[in-house]
Amino acid sequence: MKSSSSLWNFFASVKLALFTLCSLALTSIIGTIIPQNQAEQVYIDAYGTKTATFFQLLDITNMYTSWWFLSLLGILSANLIVCSLDRFPRAWEQITRDNLKLSPARIAKLRHAASFTSPETPEKIAGSLKNLLGDKGWETVQSTGAEMVLLFSQKQRWSRVGVYIVHLSILVVFVGAIYGSIGGFRGSIMLPELESSGVIYPYEQQKSIDLGFTVRCDRFDLEFYDNGMPKEYRSQLSILENGTVVLQKDIEVNDPLRYKGITLYQASYQPYRNFIFTLSKENGASIIRTGEFQKELQWQEANVRFGIINLESLRDNVSRIKIWFSDPTGPPTQFWLKAGEQAEVTRGKTTYVFSAKQRYATGLQVAKDPGVWIVYLGFGLLILGLYMAFFMSHRRIWLVITQQDNRTNITLSGTTNKNATGFAVQFKQLAETIEGHLLQQ
Repeated sequence: MKSSSSLWNFFASVKLALFTLCSLALTSIIGTIIPQNQAEQVYIDAYGTKTATFFQLLDITNMYTSWWFLSLLGILSANLIVCSLDRFPRAWEQITRDNLKLSPARIAKLRHAASFTSPETPEKIAGSLKNLLGDKGWETVQSTGAEMVLLFSQKQRWSRVGVYIVHLSILVVFVGAIYGSIGGFRGSIMLPELESSGVIYPYEQQKSIDLGFTVRCDRFDLEFYDNGMPKEYRSQLSILENGTVVLQKDIEVNDPLRYKGITLYQASYQPYRNFIFTLSKENGASIIRTGEFQKELQWQEANVRFGIINLESLRDNVSRIKIWFSDPTGPPTQFWLKAGEQAEVTRGKTTYVFSAKQRYATGLQVAKDPGVWIVYLGFGLLILGLYMAFFMSHRRIWLVITQQDNRTNITLSGTTNKNATGFAVQFKQLAETIEGHLLQQ
């Protein structure tokens, strides 16, 4: 029995909570400094063989799913549960207690008190003060005895559960995170323009995951600063089911596409040394072709040949291309074209609209987290609990009304569990209001 009691006291300890929270904070800092979920060679190159081996032994490179980090979370969860079970009954007793049973002697000893007198009868004063307090937001209950009338009112008694809502919110966040890790996944895919895929590859696993639909990259656009550094990039994505497009969206960094609980984030890109050509005629006929540098392409139906014979680039990104274009109506045409822009080419009686751009692959991070709404609920409870714990207080007032020598004595007493300074100001104002009301009678 003693051993069981010691174990309970251990998990109910505030010191354990502080130790666990500090440990989690410290290890989380380490987890942000040391890159997570990288290949072993990355750590060997950065820290050396011995340190990399040490990291692997302690799962520091995969810290947030390591046994010791999860153990710390488990200890914190047990600590929150036991602390709540240990202390909540006392808070519940304060919330539900019958405050009319408190003795006049104990009421008189409360820190905040004020006394008044009136020639009116206790019953009349009790009725008028009850209406007055009601107008001020203090809904009262009354107890009438042979020698005394007692009025009681309270505000925000449920603020006492704020700290327990905070405890519950942390546990809800943990449950949401666990559910998300079990029922969800995270992975990536490098998807070239004009290609599609219905699978992604999760981190640290070779086996692919079927998305249940197909995602296609229709176009990738990239903007640069004057020094050639990437400024902004976006992907035009289409979601297909059974060969039919059901959703289209342009995504950018911090503006993902969401479909059936799966989120596709714009994460990276990869330039290729081949190009996408779009060619159309006045009658509406058009083609889209992909081809390499200095390789001839054909549009057989229009008897047209074309290709890239020169280009200008900064690093791996092509900014301008020189087109060679030919059909049976005359000598080949050559012209420069900025990547992604259109040009009109007139050959005989036919005008063609021609555009070409460097081909890219869009790097997508794909995530499914069915526990995210549970986590959101947990954070909502956390905000509510913190507001109740720090900005609300359980305030209580008593009015003891007795009659002596044809005079009625009124004693106002009050107490609060938090923000004593603020309550003192409010209590003083309430006492002045009552005094003014009694003088007017």
